[in-house]
Amino acid sequence: MIGFTGVVVAIVVALLFLSIKVLPEYQRGVVLTLGRYTGIKGPGLVILAPIVQRMTRVDLRVTVMDVPPQDVISRDNVSVRVNAVVYFRVMEPDKSVLQVADFLQATSQLAQTRLRSVLGQHELDEILAQRDSINRSLQQILDEATDPWGIKIANVEIKDVDLNETMVRAIARQAEAERERRAKVIHAEGELQAAEKLRDAAAMLSQQPQALQLRYLQTMVDVSSSGKASTIVFPLPLDLIKPLMDLLPKP
Repeated sequence: MIGFTGVVVAIVVALLFLSIKVLPEYQRGVVLTLGRYTGIKGPGLVILAPIVQRMTRVDLRVTVMDVPPQDVISRDNVSVRVNAVVYFRVMEPDKSVLQVADFLQATSQLAQTRLRSVLGQHELDEILAQRDSINRSLQQILDEATDPWGIKIANVEIKDVDLNETMVRAIARQAEAERERRAKVIHAEGELQAAEKLRDAAAMLSQQPQALQLRYLQTMVDVSSSGKASTIVFPLPLDLIKPLMDLLPKP
């Protein structure tokens, strides 16, 4: 009789031990009573009816999820390999348990498919240069899709965009060609500006013949001061030698 009583006491103690739960501040417990949802418990001490009630723990902290690398075909038919990271948290524990079997797995699969879908709508240059706008677009799309599960997508970040060697070389050639084009444009603009200044200077000197002569003299001084033997051709305006030519006898 004592042995049977001891077994009963041991069973009762075990059931009481199993019915007492302690939830930390960052966790909540979704309680089902005989299979029915009966509320959210926690944090702190939670007492469950043995056998009758069952509790599922849900972590409310921000979860960081790596999205595995995905092969994506951009809108301009370039194959790239892209991975990302998703930051999210559970806002409604009951929905995360009752509306989806495994919200972590479901969110991961959804992030992979949406990543391929969104990036496929952009050209390669946009994927490389407009990551911030693409990240915001992905965040909004995932947030709307996971809202029925009680999940809030806080942020989505594209981590790496990997290109094959052929595409890397093509981009390098394109960048080099762009740099050469810009250099030629800058050089042409400089020549144009110089030509305009020379035109303005010529127009100004043509109005003042004395200034033109002073310029000739300044040029001679600059050439002679260089210290190198040079042959200098000094042009004389016709208006200076015309009186002398008039004195010569005419044939």
